[in-house]
Amino acid sequence: MIVEPGTRIAAALAALPLDALENRILLCHATGLTRVQLITRAEQPLGTEEAARLEALVARRLAGEPIAYIVGHREFFGLDFAVSEAVLIPRPDTELIVELALERLPPRGRLLDMGTGSGAIAVSVAHSRPDAQVTALDVSEAALAVARRNAANNQARVRFLQSDWFGALAADERFELIASNPPYIPAGDVHLSQGDLRFEPSGALTDHADGLSALRSIVAGSPAHLVAGGWLLMEHGYDQAASVRALLEDAGYREVQSWRDLAGIERVSGGRPRG
Repeated sequence: MIVEPGTRIAAALAALPLDALENRILLCHATGLTRVQLITRAEQPLGTEEAARLEALVARRLAGEPIAYIVGHREFFGLDFAVSEAVLIPRPDTELIVELALERLPPRGRLLDMGTGSGAIAVSVAHSRPDAQVTALDVSEAALAVARRNAANNQARVRFLQSDWFGALAADERFELIASNPPYIPAGDVHLSQGDLRFEPSGALTDHADGLSALRSIVAGSPAHLVAGGWLLMEHGYDQAASVRALLEDAGYREVQSWRDLAGIERVSGGRPRG
């Protein structure tokens, strides 16, 4: 074993083979202690069951499984989100689209989150803006189950619908803002076989085509479901901003632009349909 029963917590932290943050996360998960308690109880010995749990958790991480799936949750936009293999792991990059949506959503505005996954966008907006009417769609019922749990846990009011893009919406249903983080990695991209992406649901990562097919569907279908002056915001790949702006411009959108994430990468593009 990497850490034997009876090993003190401080010594266990030093002995674990991962980076310091991951060591702390897994030790907290194995023992049920908080980060502060790891410090205040540094001399406390690990019990036999705790050491065994820790061993199993570290083995899963060494095999490449994402930390978020191992512990079952991830922080996003200051909230705690449950995650499972049914949904993508929320990433800090996606907080940009939440910020942009909150800036553009009017009082008591209606927001549609397409391909909600864990509910990261929809729940974050609904939690920040209790006045908003938030609807979230996903084709996966397993993903929607996770999203519903996150809405309940974060006291966020969200209407969830199982839908293949716009399919479940009434023809005359309109929103002030549509946001989406759709599958945008091209089929065969080397990143799909690397790191955390190996464990995440492929249908939420890639469109199994050129990486733009889901974005095209959203661009084409959004004008019928946006009020006059409404916004469409879409997250996309690090090298897709120019292509997404072209899709929007070719479809007649105005005020087309891209916004950069904290790393300086054009991560979200959007615009407003004409008419």
